[in-house]
Amino acid sequence: MAQPRRNQVSLQETRYYHCISRCVRRSFLCGADPYTGKSYEHRRLWVEKRLLFLTKTFAISVCAYAVMSNHTHVVLCVDPEQTEDWDTMTVLKRWHRLFSGTPLTQRYCQADECEPMPKAERLKAELQAETYRQRLTDISWFMRALNEPIARMANQEDGCTGRFWEGRFKSQALLDEQALLSCMAYVDLNPIRADIAQTPETSEHTSIRLRIKAALKGLQPSALKPFRSSEHDNEAALPCHLNDYLELVEHTGRALSMDKPGRIPEQAPALAQRLGISMTNWLTLTQGFEYQFGCRVGTLPSLRRSQSHAGLIRIRGSGNARRLFAA
Repeated sequence: MAQPRRNQVSLQETRYYHCISRCVRRSFLCGADPYTGKSYEHRRLWVEKRLLFLTKTFAISVCAYAVMSNHTHVVLCVDPEQTEDWDTMTVLKRWHRLFSGTPLTQRYCQADECEPMPKAERLKAELQAETYRQRLTDISWFMRALNEPIARMANQEDGCTGRFWEGRFKSQALLDEQALLSCMAYVDLNPIRADIAQTPETSEHTSIRLRIKAALKGLQPSALKPFRSSEHDNEAALPCHLNDYLELVEHTGRALSMDKPGRIPEQAPALAQRLGISMTNWLTLTQGFEYQFGCRVGTLPSLRRSQSHAGLIRIRGSGNARRLFAA
């Protein structure tokens, strides 16, 4: 049974979520429609540019993403503490980048109109800003700000109206490091599994390509959540070093392309060993991640903690958690 979004997103359990949006009516984000021959490749850039733009506005960072032919994958991290340092003006200006707000909040942001505003109006604008502050840490509002403009642009280009996306987005809570890193690898390897690209560095409109381009310059992309390093060795960074993750994705990608028995290397990468996941199980996770679990993903102990916290009778995916996250 489908669960309401408020039961799927709990920052007390995890800040990391895997979100998937799919198109309807045989709509395309990229590639050529085999029925009409029309190319929609440019729409992938729409999604990527919008996604990276939103990270400059929301208190939500992007860990991984892949824009596919008729769906998108995004791994997000919510950082509510970031908004604590924002004053009312900062919150309103961020919100107005995406939405019009109200006439009152618009006046509040104008220096020549803010000063003479009555105290009651200023208080009302500040209360409205608190609502916006909450929304700027809300995954549903993030996905709305991502998907709605793309749908309008696509409908205008297609000369039609109606739904472009298949209902609301699907989300999965990533409860621990194992779930987070295997999901990121699953997302980054989507184009290779679909035979759109041959290598991670040629996988256009993906986070792995953006990370590799930056790594060649000794940097990490500012638009993505960083991995641990001498500059980012803290809790705000992703739970491993970039070199380890790139090596793991490369190794997994090579194994994915060799689908005959006996092709999986006996020696697993160092990171997989540290996480306690066998390479066979790792490949299963990174080939069908979203179908192995329900709206919560993690090791069996993590799922049981989540089950207790949410007061659920059972959690879908417990069997797969026991099987796939075993060493």
